[in-house]
Amino acid sequence: MLITGGSIPSSTAPLRARRRQGVRSMDGQDPSNGKGSGGGSGEMKATVASPSHGGQNRGMEIGEERPRRALETEGHSLPMGELGAQYQGLINRPPRPRPEEQHKLSIVPLVFLIFYEVSGGPFGIEDTVGAAGPLLAILGFLVFPLIWSIPEALLTAELGTMFPENGGYVVWVSSALGPFWGFQQGWMKWLSGVIDNALYPVLFLDYVKAGIPRLGGGPPRVLAVLSLTAVLTYMNYRGLTIVGWVAVFLGAFSILPFIVMGLVSIPKLRPKRWLKVDVHNVDWNLYLNTLFWNLNYWDSVSTLAGEVNSPAITLPKALFYAVILVVASYLYPLLSGTGALPLDRESWTEGYFPDVAKAIAGVWLSWWVQGASALSNMGMFVAEMSSDSYQLLGMAQRGMLPEFFGKRSRHGTPVIGILFSASGVLLLSFLSFQEIVAAENFLYCFGMLLEFIAFVRLRVKYPAVPRPYKIPLGTVGCTLMLVPPTLLIIVVLALSSLKVALVSFGAVVVGLVMQPGLKYVEKKGWLRFSVSPDLPEFGATPAEAAVGRLVR
Repeated sequence: MLITGGSIPSSTAPLRARRRQGVRSMDGQDPSNGKGSGGGSGEMKATVASPSHGGQNRGMEIGEERPRRALETEGHSLPMGELGAQYQGLINRPPRPRPEEQHKLSIVPLVFLIFYEVSGGPFGIEDTVGAAGPLLAILGFLVFPLIWSIPEALLTAELGTMFPENGGYVVWVSSALGPFWGFQQGWMKWLSGVIDNALYPVLFLDYVKAGIPRLGGGPPRVLAVLSLTAVLTYMNYRGLTIVGWVAVFLGAFSILPFIVMGLVSIPKLRPKRWLKVDVHNVDWNLYLNTLFWNLNYWDSVSTLAGEVNSPAITLPKALFYAVILVVASYLYPLLSGTGALPLDRESWTEGYFPDVAKAIAGVWLSWWVQGASALSNMGMFVAEMSSDSYQLLGMAQRGMLPEFFGKRSRHGTPVIGILFSASGVLLLSFLSFQEIVAAENFLYCFGMLLEFIAFVRLRVKYPAVPRPYKIPLGTVGCTLMLVPPTLLIIVVLALSSLKVALVSFGAVVVGLVMQPGLKYVEKKGWLRFSVSPDLPEFGATPAEAAVGRLVR
């Protein structure tokens, strides 16, 4: 997978977003001063050739006032998500200093944040062996990345560098399909992320209860969930840079015991054990859901793109390295565990790796694996919460959510988004592991279908828009690349239980009602909505982008 190349355009500074009241003129003066875009001394006429419509020239006169559109020396805007919109910054101008810009993510912590958003290590992959046996489990982690992980990572690299802001996939879908579907994307992906994050207290306690049986249920388990959530939520509040470097430390500590386990297991390995399979005794639903859960969420990093240092360079490289790290972190312990021990499929369920480590090397390694599991779940929790909370901040900055979601703490973190995400985790963390995985996958599938459609539409409608990283395939090739992941989504949805399907569809309906409800709240003025002036302007048509280049 080549993901590190691509040309990088000249940097563009953030533009002032259109104000909700009034229309600004070409020279930046208020129309009331006699320099409105409809005439006066500030009037400017220009005719440019549109790059659209197969290269045919289409005259465009600029100078008269336009409804809901501003033309400024800084840039030109359309309402968020209007068809024909693009993401354009038109002149170089130093942005207003913000506290959070002093703490941008570099490539190393970003790699480990992606690692924890997707994986966090081999904890949770045990069910693939229990559901299908060693051979299908190993093949799953070899083939599934080719079908799903690499295409999703490539798509994220292209669109994440094309739209380097915290709205992430919400902005992608809004630009291609309009704000209504952009909101639905944000709702489904946020809810899916919160459901996913509810897994980590469950997994943490499943591993720890082997050493502390009282955490298996009752008030001690409830208290442990609340305490863990509070501590990790506070860590997110303190800053994304802290979270990133904590992820680096936790990642190294979580991977190290499995490296040791693999080395110790070498004399005990029997390669023929890897080939065991019984195709007549496979739980395909559990098998595919576990693979899917352990190898998705590559697009989650897009909601942190506004916090990344030089995202056009850093983001594609980080995704490339993270794919290698994730796949290796699954295959290495899987080969060690299934090759060194006689097969007992019933024992291969979540939380089984400490027993594998004990059988291979002794109690000392078992305790190390348990400790690594606990820390890994902490890393996955803080990484997922960062993605979820910054997504809400990005949606607020684009006027999709009330303005208070865009408020940052003195540490530069989205405090309201963090609190909302933590509340969702607490509400869902008492479900079973399998129920959480199935519900999360179902909602995530719907969101990915919207992303695929948006990606192809942006390629078809706006092929000339700058893409700092571009997948080295044409539009037809990219469409064919997305066919296997789409078929996989259909299979995962078809295998879902009726209960999971009904609950997930209910969640989708909530989103369909919520968006017009928020528009009504905005219209009534009950809550304040605004578009952040610190974002690069989203919304220039191809012709207006050409004007912007002339203005520069």
